[in-house]
Amino acid sequence: MRYLLHPGRFLARLGAFILVRAAQCALSRGEYPRAERLFGLALRLAERVLGPTDVVVGAVLNDLGIVHKYQGRFDEAERVYRRAHAIFLAARGEVSLELAALYHNRGGLEHARGRDGRGEPFARRGLEIREQALGPAHPTVAADAAALAAILDGQGKRDEAEELFRRALTVFERIYGGEHYEVAVTLNNLGALCQAKGETEEAERLYRRALAIKEKRLGGSHPEVATTLNNLAVLCRSQARHAEAQRLYHRAMVIFHGALGPSHPSTQACGENYEALTGRAQ
Repeated sequence: MRYLLHPGRFLARLGAFILVRAAQCALSRGEYPRAERLFGLALRLAERVLGPTDVVVGAVLNDLGIVHKYQGRFDEAERVYRRAHAIFLAARGEVSLELAALYHNRGGLEHARGRDGRGEPFARRGLEIREQALGPAHPTVAADAAALAAILDGQGKRDEAEELFRRALTVFERIYGGEHYEVAVTLNNLGALCQAKGETEEAERLYRRALAIKEKRLGGSHPEVATTLNNLAVLCRSQARHAEAQRLYHRAMVIFHGALGPSHPSTQACGENYEALTGRAQ
């Protein structure tokens, strides 16, 4: 076996794996600085022992890009994604699950930047590769479908977006049950789509279900909770329910500020929404 001949490489892969798992746990809790530190340690270990072009290095770079995206450090995310892309392309060729995961994330980055047109080709390619490899009923494929749906919704392509959201939601609920994180994220995004279509009653139902799941699974101070609070506040404001909207905005602002800092795009966007409401109320 290879690791018996190369114990240093085996131990490096094991060490990187342990660090990455710890980092992923921190990421899921919204502890972005801790996740960044742990991914950084894994990256340095893998680069030193395995070499800068090893696929493990590419995988860690891909994860690090996710952290940078959540932190609002979009240029840094793009740099590490581009480096990971070159590694995967050289090691695996044009079609691989590693490259599909990267396409998913690069689409998500462009969506976060508000550049959905640029993100759509990445998202479509990632979905295509993983659907061919894993089948349409696989939860990772459902995540790809949901990611593409969000990008399409951002471009006003709502019919295709809704079809993909509901397809993803069916898979998530069947495999994970009704209270999984992926279910909550999809409910939130589907709620935003319904709100854009003027289906406000359905949108509120989806938002409140998403919020309940997120609070239960992630705790009340996670930035994902704040995202749904902000969306629900936007809906309440559109219905002239200003007092309720103000409470929701304020709670979202406290979470965003504590978890992401005052300069993060989500904090600033929520703050602008809150100021617009309170200025109007006055």
